Amino acid sequence: MNKLNCFVKGTVILELESTDKYEAISELINKAPVFQSLTDVKQFEASVIAREQKQSTGLGHGVAIAHGKIEGLEELKIALGVSHEGIDYSSYDRKPVHLLFVIANSPEQQREYLAVLSSLVRMVRDRDFRKELLNAGCEGDIEQKLSQSFEHVINRFLFSSPRTSP
Repeated sequence: MNKLNCFVKGTVILELESTDKYEAISELINKAPVFQSLTDVKQFEASVIAREQKQSTGLGHGVAIAHGKIEGLEELKIALGVSHEGIDYSSYDRKPVHLLFVIANSPEQQREYLAVLSSLVRMVRDRDFRKELLNAGCEGDIEQKLSQSFEHVINRFLFSSPRTSP
């Protein structure tokens, strides 16, 4: 597996306007430049919303990681939408979401998707990290912070030598 290049320019929308989860998902997908290269943005959006209707991806602590599959996607794509007002998301802890991640992957990228999901969850568990993202002044600052943290976590996850049992 090649190293993943995530959270580059065009992956963060600083202030989502929508406070409804489905509208916020749609807003993020349609505003984030990273998703504009998808062959069918509307199909991807429908995939994310259909997945979300099955079970909320609101993890708690103000974070949600929505995701959907799209055929033919060569590399996984991720965007983050920040909402200072908060999104009514039916999260596990029943609190509003302030950091909404959306992941696009093809069905053939399941290993990469699971590695990305696991890495994101590890990153956002840190309360100080979440605060840093929410208090950042511009999209570029957030992209840089995410990119550095993500690279550190995902590369350790993907490229560390396998553990051996004693």
